[in-house]
Amino acid sequence: MIEENESCETIVSRIVERELASTVEQIEPIAGELGLRRFYRVTTTGEPRSVIARVEAAEDPAGRPVGTPPEPALEPLRSFLERRGLPVPSRLGGDPESGIELLEDLGSRTLASAVIGAPAAERLALYAGAIDLIPRLQRLEDPAGGLPAFQRRLDGTLFDYKADLFARWSLPSALGREASSSELDAVRGAFRWIAAEAAAAPTRLAHRDFQSHNLHLCRSRNGGERLVMIDIQGAFLAPPEYDLVCLLRDSYVELPEDEIRSHLERVRPLLPDRPDAESFARRFDLLTLSRKGKDHARFVYAARSRGDRRFASHLSTTVRALRAAAARVACLDPSLARLAEMVHALPESACAG
Repeated sequence: MIEENESCETIVSRIVERELASTVEQIEPIAGELGLRRFYRVTTTGEPRSVIARVEAAEDPAGRPVGTPPEPALEPLRSFLERRGLPVPSRLGGDPESGIELLEDLGSRTLASAVIGAPAAERLALYAGAIDLIPRLQRLEDPAGGLPAFQRRLDGTLFDYKADLFARWSLPSALGREASSSELDAVRGAFRWIAAEAAAAPTRLAHRDFQSHNLHLCRSRNGGERLVMIDIQGAFLAPPEYDLVCLLRDSYVELPEDEIRSHLERVRPLLPDRPDAESFARRFDLLTLSRKGKDHARFVYAARSRGDRRFASHLSTTVRALRAAAARVACLDPSLARLAEMVHALPESACAG
């Protein structure tokens, strides 16, 4: 980790010059997502002319359940995926002691930015290309048993954590007050029902945050475009629908319902477990509730606790996804019906953050 008596930029500059044998011309901070990890675009006099410095930081304690180990390091998962042909940034060097990795600069064109104003056919093709990565990820195994990603899983502890986040940060927007202990219990009961469904499902490797901001489009060597995954260190084992929820119920890009259905129908038989249509659709909605509930809470948390309102504009999309999923699964159990009532009361306005 970075020492306080030396600036991050100074350390990054020194490591880039040592690892790449180039002189640094410019270091430009890049805005990150909800995590506290820092990123810099570093321009050099040599080749490559530009690299990304990924700098680890002390974690926000609200970012994971109490007692749960932090996310593993980027390596060796990045190199594992690269060796198996999955599109990830190339590693150009680094300094593990400082928590700094030097990675290929993929540019700033994400899937989210690429589909803004794009024709429907182009958007469909871009999303199809992204979705095709999911079966490839799910077919991967760790025969040596040494990769932390295959030891981590979406479990009851994580569902309880998501429930508590939602009750603490999101429910006050719906209730106009803090959630009572009985309301907290109701949310926990619903999320535990979802957890039981998830526990009964097959589990496969999931990116964990397979959304449009974490998929970059950049030039390939043959002059075409390639789609590259970033932010992969959080990978874990989860039901086969998990990454599809992250992408197709993305808070940053709201896709038409008919497109979502079309993508799901196409990819379901391509998944290694070939889930039956009913279970697949049910788990997709249930995981939407837990995932989007957590996302909504984190957006509100960032605005209220950190003063970071960059994500407040995405609350309305998140609420619409939550309402639609809750309405479809409310009939499955009384706990889900109670959760659906709470979700329906969430305001769509970004001012809720």
